[in-house]
Amino acid sequence: MNVRGMKASDIEKCAEILCAVYNNELWMCRWDKKTAVEYLIDFFEYRKFVGYVAEEDGELLGGIFAHEKVWWNNSEVYVEEMFVKPDRQRMGIGTVLLHKIEEYVKEHGLAGITLSTNRYAPAPKFYEKNDFIHCEHVIFMAKEV
Repeated sequence: MNVRGMKASDIEKCAEILCAVYNNELWMCRWDKKTAVEYLIDFFEYRKFVGYVAEEDGELLGGIFAHEKVWWNNSEVYVEEMFVKPDRQRMGIGTVLLHKIEEYVKEHGLAGITLSTNRYAPAPKFYEKNDFIHCEHVIFMAKEV
């Protein structure tokens, strides 16, 4: 398996994987490819975008979309999206993608990595296994209008 920096030409395939990962009973999403492409392009076009893809024999297996988030005392990397093809999950690909982000953080002297995920899906266990912690001092809030 090879992990490399993301290119614009990877977006369409990443959108297909995103749809395959989230359009199911567990996540209960209804992504269509066009909307998924637009969604991922928004992240890709961030000024401080950080992204990688995992591939094997020319097949894209997963991707991670993140960006540097400037902060007053030390910037961090915020992971917006990460996904691995459903038939290739639980094989270490997500962990390898996270390790690439960790390398980036270390190389640039950043504070660390932050993200949010659905507490009712398997994702929190994955992140905990990769040494992420619940931050008691931070809450996620939303308002429907």
